[in-house]
Amino acid sequence: MSVKRTKESFRHSLSYKLRVAVSLMSVLPMLVCIYLVSNYILPKAGLSIDILTVILVSVFIAVIGFLVVKQIFDRVMSVSNEAKLIAAGDVSRHLDIPHDDEVGDLGDALNQLTQRIRSNMDELKNYGEKTNEINIEIQKRVLVLSSLLQISSLVSQAAPLDDILKLVTEKARLLANSEVAYLFFRSEAKADFIMKVADGINAEHLLAVRLDSEPAIFKKLIQTNSVLVIDKQHPVQGAIRKDLEDKFRLRNTVALPIFVRGMVVGVLGIGNTHETYSYRKEDLELMDIFAKQAAIAVENDILVHRVEKLEIKDSLTGLYNEHYIRNRLQEEIKRAIAYQRPCSFILLEIDDFKGYHDAFGSLQSENALKKVAVLIKDSVTDIDRVSRFSDSSFAVVLPEKNKRQASGVAEDIRKKVEFTFNEDPDSRRRITISGSITENPLDGITAEELVTKAKELLDSAGQKHKNTVFGFKEKINDNKKNN
Repeated sequence: MSVKRTKESFRHSLSYKLRVAVSLMSVLPMLVCIYLVSNYILPKAGLSIDILTVILVSVFIAVIGFLVVKQIFDRVMSVSNEAKLIAAGDVSRHLDIPHDDEVGDLGDALNQLTQRIRSNMDELKNYGEKTNEINIEIQKRVLVLSSLLQISSLVSQAAPLDDILKLVTEKARLLANSEVAYLFFRSEAKADFIMKVADGINAEHLLAVRLDSEPAIFKKLIQTNSVLVIDKQHPVQGAIRKDLEDKFRLRNTVALPIFVRGMVVGVLGIGNTHETYSYRKEDLELMDIFAKQAAIAVENDILVHRVEKLEIKDSLTGLYNEHYIRNRLQEEIKRAIAYQRPCSFILLEIDDFKGYHDAFGSLQSENALKKVAVLIKDSVTDIDRVSRFSDSSFAVVLPEKNKRQASGVAEDIRKKVEFTFNEDPDSRRRITISGSITENPLDGITAEELVTKAKELLDSAGQKHKNTVFGFKEKINDNKKNN
């Protein structure tokens, strides 16, 4: 049986057909010609009907052989042309070779090769798409990591809480195709939640949103300290859906509590308006990190303010700080009222200290502040209290002194500062100081009132007059004009 198949396949092979074609085109016509010449042409030297018939038959056989060879050649050329197109990159080509021979086998081999190429190209395309998705995800993670580092840096530097919360909200909006990000914060009375920061497309309306102490949309979140997810897989109805669409103008949202010291002090959330959207587990994990960063910032701010309240001295000058001097002024006012005695307050401001700082830098500015602090401290008595009130201002509490006596102290300080720094050959280094005086109860009966009045005096006159003391009947420094 196998022998028979081998014979059949051989008959359909290209080599077999080529042999037949060669025989038809050359061998048989040659034999016929030899036969005719030897039997008819040479003996009789003439032609007959039989001879013509034989010649025609020979020519016919040769033509058939030519056609067989042409058929083989055309098929080979067809395969060759298709192979060239495939090699040029057109792998969509398909060879239709019906004959079962070497050309057919070659065509099948090319078809299988192009099919494998197409399959490999599809796989490469899928791999490319997956690689792009992975690269995009990596870029998102890198961006998130960079954002967390920025937030951590601000927290470690004790930056203002508002700046940190604003950055947290801005960076959170970059997650999960969010259109807006929002951050609610409890009011000081802890009665309701007010919008602290809103960032994103058309987020201005969110700034006006105010919620009660246990709003429907965040009620479960606040009570259980858990995440709120509203999307295609977690639909909601009723009051929560109404709040989300009417107040927030969103269809999907993720919100997490900012949990500090056993209480939810705020809510951080993101959202979008996509009709069908589902948040991934990774989105929730990243949002949780941002919410915890915000909680750390709030906790750190609480600790910083607590430390500031505990401290009473300024680290640069060694004088008392603003918090201490305000409390001390309030105590002295109470004592002055009880015993019907005077109590005065002096506020001193270095003239154009910002320009001095810009010109000579932080180190020179700190040295100047220390020198001014020493001059002020040496100008008062032991019962008086001196503080650094702000970056370039100082305050003095003067128990038992009225406004006239306080004016004399302030003028003495002004002259000492002017004399000390006037010796410098560089006029830009010649620091002067201006001051204002208030007294209880003439200018107020609380520390806040005396401080506010003193600031108003400096602000109203300080732009026009420098190196001057204000607050008495006349400017104490007017006698400079006569010098």
